[in-house]
Parts: sequence; C-alpha cells; structure tokens
Amino acid sequence: MDAIRIERLCKTFNNGRKALDSIDLKVGEGEMVALIGASGSGKSTLLRHIAGFTASDPAPSHVTLLGRPIQENGKVAREVRRIRRDVAFVFQQFNLVGRLTVRTNVLIGALSRVPLWRRLIGRFPRAEQELAMASLAAMGIGDHINERASTLSGGQQQRAALARALVQRARIVLADEPIASLDPESSRRVMELLQSLNEDHGLTVVVSLHQIDIAMKYCARTVALRNGCVVYDGPSASLTPALLRELYGAAAEELLTDPNTDTGAAQRDPVRQTERAAARPEGASARSAAFASAASS
Repeated sequence: MDAIRIERLCKTFNNGRKALDSIDLKVGEGEMVALIGASGSGKSTLLRHIAGFTASDPAPSHVTLLGRPIQENGKVAREVRRIRRDVAFVFQQFNLVGRLTVRTNVLIGALSRVPLWRRLIGRFPRAEQELAMASLAAMGIGDHINERASTLSGGQQQRAALARALVQRARIVLADEPIASLDPESSRRVMELLQSLNEDHGLTVVVSLHQIDIAMKYCARTVALRNGCVVYDGPSASLTPALLRELYGAAAEELLTDPNTDTGAAQRDPVRQTERAAARPEGASARSAAFASAASS
C-alpha cells in the first residue's frame, strides 16, 4: 500500500499565483524521500496539503494517506484529525512549548490516546511516560527530560520534536526543512535521526531540503519541484550539478551546498563516511531495542 498518494493536486493563492500545478506523486510505505526545490517552488505548500492543513483548489484531486482520503476535490476530510494521528509534522522552528519541560512536550504526542481527565490534570499513564523516556533516549537527549524546552539548543529541540513523533506512534513523518536553522553538526545529527526513524522504526519519511548533497546522502529517492510542478522524481544519485542546472537554471546554485560547510566536507571525505557508517548501526540498534521495549509495554 502507498503511504502517500496524490493525484492532480493544484493550489492557487489569492494573488493568482499557482503554488501547486497538477501534482501526481506516490510514496510507498517505509520510503524516505527528499523533496527539493529553490525558494518558492512549493515544497512547504505540498507538505501542508499532504497533512490536511490546507485545502487544494476546488477541482478533481485526491490526497490519500495509508489508504484513507485526507482531502478530495478541494475539501479536507471530516475525519482529518483521526487520520492525522498517523502523521507527525516536524516544523523548521520545532513547534515546542518553551515553558514546558521536554518530557511534557514529548508526551503531547500521546494526547489522542489519553482520556480527557488525564489531559486536564497533566497526568499521563506510566506506559506513556516510559515511552516518552525511551523516545528521548533514542533521540540522544534522555538526560534533558526534566529541563524546560526553551533551554535546549536548536538541534536538541528538533530532536525533541522527533521524539514526540515516536510517542505519537506516527507512521508517516513530514519534515519541513527541519535543518534550515541548524548548524552543520546539528543538521547532520537530525538527518541521521530521521534516517533512524525510517530504517530502525519503519516510518515513512518525506523531508524537504534545500541542499542536494544532503538529499543524496540520506535519501535514495528525490522529488524536485519547480514553480509548483514535479520536474524530477527518481534516484537521488542521478541529480548531478549539470542536471540541476538544466532543471533550475541559475536557481540551481541555491541547491548546491557551499563546499566549505561541514556537510559538504563530510560527503567528500571517505574516511569520515566510513567511520560514520561503521559507528551508526550498533548505537541505532541499541536505541531501537530500548524504544521497542517501551512501546510494547
């Protein structure tokens, strides 16, 4: 079954600009797909339509998640909130409540499973609290569980947002430029954790990015948008600088990461790549086992 299926999706803004133009797209369960494009290409708009935050133009179109229509012909489904329980949306600006603890922010992902009286007094069942602790440990910030979210660094806050996706027990993660405001090392860490959600936990991940080298490093498949249209859908490795310039012209430079950045240097350094590949699976497996134990309890 397709995790995401989009047919003939169009969106026109009030000023007449066509933000999305007849988008057709399928993402299979368990895929990790990069969504790239220069500024204004429609990446964020597409993700918001997939999540059912925004309705498309009133014309024949469908957006289906895990076999259930979330919007059709310009109308968002009535049961959108129920369908959205399976979708975690990761925002560029983290979307955490700064005055609340990291634990509480992560437990928000469990609200749909918690009775109203528990929500009102903030008392979550033990099983949900254990799941939150395991999720934070899986994201590498278990030691910050009782701190205010506002005290965390940007990279740590984004990791808390990913932990919340685990607590939500989402099956699809939509990440809207999650590393745009992070430093190179935090960006690398967040992308590796998104990769872990996909590979170790089986989640379908669609992540919008500005840098093609990061898409190539972490996603086997890339969908490229330009002016609201899909101009490429295929293997990330095939998106060479020459092809990008053919697709985007001068705007292609926006998608080519500065070679002086940490991510660009890491991609070219085979020793660092080998060390990273050798180190990651063992730690990821341990985190995944801890999470699975908590999730099944």
